[in-house]
Amino acid sequence: GEGQIFLGIDNASNRKIARNYLNLSLKDIERLLKSDFHDERFVGMAILEKNYKKNKEEVVGFYIENAKQFNNWDLVDLSAYKILGDWLIDKDRKILYDFVKSNNLWERRISIVSTFAFIRQSDFQDTLKISKVLLKDEHDLIHKAVGWMLREVGKRNIKILENFLKKNYKQMPRTMLRYAIEKFPEEKRKKYLRSEI
Repeated sequence: GEGQIFLGIDNASNRKIARNYLNLSLKDIERLLKSDFHDERFVGMAILEKNYKKNKEEVVGFYIENAKQFNNWDLVDLSAYKILGDWLIDKDRKILYDFVKSNNLWERRISIVSTFAFIRQSDFQDTLKISKVLLKDEHDLIHKAVGWMLREVGKRNIKILENFLKKNYKQMPRTMLRYAIEKFPEEKRKKYLRSEI
């Protein structure tokens, strides 16, 4: 997150602070998420994540409305699959396809990282569809997120990952490909990177 301002409080301490304010209203959480300080936004995210199980529908609605406030990779990665992804496991996932077309970097990252919840259920379809949409995305933080999610697919079903890669790896940004094949044997990694598959 370019231009982020940090107070310098480590995440473990921020989570401890969050645990002391779990009864904070959504209005106050919104104020934290709109703070200039990343640390305060992190606390807001952590409180929201802890409250998700108690009040799922309201928290998810709030999360979607305030998605742009999760404006750093860690805020997205620690919340998207635990809140939005979890909520969508047995629901219509149209919101992810709205987010993947967004001009906002963080909404696009939320769209792919949310699918981690599905991957953990061995449901890979949306991860692959959204990854395909994001192949031409220009932002490095999207390349890393897509590569990470593809790698997670591969941990559970290597054939599905390899089928996707064989069709798409030549179009994939280098960072995305490197992340996706990180767990492959070294010789196979080299073949992908040399476009010899």
